[in-house]
Amino acid sequence: MSLPDDAARGAEIELSIVMPCLDEAATVARCVERARGAIARLGVAGEVIVADNGSRDGSPELAAGAGARVVAVAERGYGSALLGGIEAARGRYVVMGDADLSYDFGAIAPFVEELRRGADLVMGNRFRGGIEPGAMPALHRYLGNPLLSGLGRLFFRSASRDFHCGLRAFRRDAVLRLDLQTTGMEFASEMIVKATLMGLRVCEVPTTLAPDGRSRAPHLRSFRDGWRHLRFLLLYSPRWLFLYPGLALMLAGLLLGAWVLPGPRVVAGVELDVHTLMYAAAAVFIGYQSVIFALFTKFFAINERLLPEDPRLTRLLRYVTLEVGLAVGALLVVLGGVGTLRALSDWGARSFGELDPTQTLRLVIPSVLALTLGSQAVLSSFFLSVLALGRRRR
Repeated sequence: MSLPDDAARGAEIELSIVMPCLDEAATVARCVERARGAIARLGVAGEVIVADNGSRDGSPELAAGAGARVVAVAERGYGSALLGGIEAARGRYVVMGDADLSYDFGAIAPFVEELRRGADLVMGNRFRGGIEPGAMPALHRYLGNPLLSGLGRLFFRSASRDFHCGLRAFRRDAVLRLDLQTTGMEFASEMIVKATLMGLRVCEVPTTLAPDGRSRAPHLRSFRDGWRHLRFLLLYSPRWLFLYPGLALMLAGLLLGAWVLPGPRVVAGVELDVHTLMYAAAAVFIGYQSVIFALFTKFFAINERLLPEDPRLTRLLRYVTLEVGLAVGALLVVLGGVGTLRALSDWGARSFGELDPTQTLRLVIPSVLALTLGSQAVLSSFFLSVLALGRRRR
């Protein structure tokens, strides 16, 4: 059963139920009562924590009166409130859920059972458990949540099909090791992404979503918070943000350039000439920059412990050393220089007079591309070596 706060200090707490709260006077007391009832039915030593994020409507007093331990969290934001509550929790396991009656705290037994079986993070799945009429806007139900959850599974190979379910349970020590950083609504995505990347055992259980009992407008802003979730997913996946688009752009540019380089091509009555070759070269250069950004971002994120070690990157860096980068860069610069000298020689043969750009640019554009790629390879190799210095010190 739920222990009084003073007694709980001397007992080993198995379960803490944490609720973020910002002006939830209409619902917080009932949520606390339901949570305490669930703890009693489970027969565990537990506590209910309300992480108050600056309420001005009497929510903290109402929560305390209903039997919760109220923790004041000064830094604003959904993520900040939850993290403050999690850090203050004394239970081995933590169940988190909103204090607006949208989630049924009386149905947390499956979450606790999965934790006891060895799971580190147990996600609720509202699409499997049931969404009551009016509980979720159509935009969220049929576009926002499925799209962002799908991207999360694609980017990170996560098994979760409801990235943004607010009712979830986890081992407190495991989640604290994730070193979660975000302060807003994207906190929900960060938890599941980092848990997946760090190799924690993640599973799902069905849960239900009911219309909230608020008398005020929700804090959630569909497009603002949706963008913050999408931005987080992209920033935590350099492969999808930089690497794959960059490789695709480089390949497209190389194929198009190789096709147009020998001479003009006609497609559907339209002639593609040196102007197309110039855009193909630009595609190669931009794609190369994107690939390099992917490498820098991954390296930096691992150094800063935002992402876990990647064995593939470690193996790659054994071969892609400063010396290799300098050699490749120097080779490209030499090729570009040779092409430039050849173009100057051809121009001199015409007494530095008027040239036919459709012929001259076929040599100048690849030469300039080789010079810029070679220069970037040299500079990138030095910069990567600078990043590696900090890694070696660690």
